Amino acid sequence: MEAAAKRFFTSPYFAVAGASQDKSKFGYKILAWYAAHSLQVTPINPSRSSIQLFNDTNLTTVSSALSLPHPSETSLSLVTPPPITLRILKEAKEAGVKAVWLQPGSFDKEVLDFATREFEAGVGGDGGRGGEGWCVLVDGEAEMRAVGRTFERL
Repeated sequence: MEAAAKRFFTSPYFAVAGASQDKSKFGYKILAWYAAHSLQVTPINPSRSSIQLFNDTNLTTVSSALSLPHPSETSLSLVTPPPITLRILKEAKEAGVKAVWLQPGSFDKEVLDFATREFEAGVGGDGGRGGEGWCVLVDGEAEMRAVGRTFERL
């Protein structure tokens, strides 16, 4: 899984499925993490046209992984319930996404098996540095450093 996490952070673009405007939700926190680390991130949310971060940054959303501008160069984080995650993973595969990160709570065995089988890099499940399994909020910075990616926090 460590190799998959490293591969995930070699992409030039990132997306978050389940992105939210609600600051209390992980869909907002994960999206904000990417933006705060100066990574080019696209929120995926079929019911909003944009999401505002940090009181002054508006990110235009796309409605699905099929609408990502650079899918084959985009790593996708998922913060959705397992049945929705599986649907989004199938769309991401069709779009040409190569790497996915399943946040804790976004997967069950079927979803995790699909992600690790169908993508070059599928991150999720047990492991990582926290008690909940692989999480961008906990493991992201270390994996970015491991691939030599520098960042500045906003």
